Amino acid sequence: MVVTAHFVDRDWKLQKRVLNFCNVPLPYSGIIIADALHKCFIDWGIENKVSTITVDNAKYNDTCLRIVKDSFALKKKLPLDGKIFHVCCCAHIVNFLVQDGLGEIGDIVDGIREGVKYLAASEERLNQFSEITKQLELPSKRLILDCPTHWNSTYMMLSTVLEFKVVIPGYQERDLGFVYVPSLEDWVKVENVCQVLAIFNEVTNIISGSVYPTSNLFLTEVWRMKEILDAKSVDENDYIRAMVLKMKKKFDKYWGECNLLMAIGAVLDPRCKIMFIEFCFPEIYHPEVEANKNIAMVREALYELYYEYVSVYTSVNSEQLKI
Repeated sequence: MVVTAHFVDRDWKLQKRVLNFCNVPLPYSGIIIADALHKCFIDWGIENKVSTITVDNAKYNDTCLRIVKDSFALKKKLPLDGKIFHVCCCAHIVNFLVQDGLGEIGDIVDGIREGVKYLAASEERLNQFSEITKQLELPSKRLILDCPTHWNSTYMMLSTVLEFKVVIPGYQERDLGFVYVPSLEDWVKVENVCQVLAIFNEVTNIISGSVYPTSNLFLTEVWRMKEILDAKSVDENDYIRAMVLKMKKKFDKYWGECNLLMAIGAVLDPRCKIMFIEFCFPEIYHPEVEANKNIAMVREALYELYYEYVSVYTSVNSEQLKI
């Protein structure tokens, strides 16, 4: 298990440090992971400085964060009474969304993956493939073999293969053992799917950044995804509609309820403020009454955070005056 800390230093610079890289024995459970986290926080002396913890969506992490949150709540007051303590990883949720959608062309993706594997297994095959590419005066690029559990690597594999779609039939003529040639219909499907996934690839790259703040960017990118899903839900191609339907179900599962931290981060961005919430919430949440309820909840949370800050600031100044 890797524990990474993100914090702002005294010069207002964003910092990122790996605090621990430790072995967590099987079977994984929320209690075991919570104990490992507690030990890490105590070793670093930061058990009273943790505001939020971001994890992926494994069930044992839900148990772990509940245990840690209850423990912290006994020792100190968490911001917003812990409403923003447990944060689900946005990039992980996007991975779930797209993996479900890609299942609609799963057979085509599997065929392309096997074709790339076949070529990558031999230097001679790659050289022959490269020779045909040069003859056709195409850009000199390498094929990419994806990691099936990382959707964006699958997207990169598909989008790269598309650039070689005129090379692949020519290679098959020279190597009869190569049987991984998509049909014209399959190529069209891959191209249309890649056009949809290009937006999600951009979103993943933006929210996965580590050298700049990202919490103020999440809501904007979630709104972008919702827009493309709504637009493509009435696409003329049935496989695109089916793909988007699966993705929308996952979207609603994870972002169907207001994410307070995401909303607060957007409001504190001077380019967005509360106006952005009022603009995008009606697009994300339906019906209108649900959107208005979430806007009111964000306003209330902002006031609560402000009063908490004033209270802490006042008490710190009072202590300094006594000294």
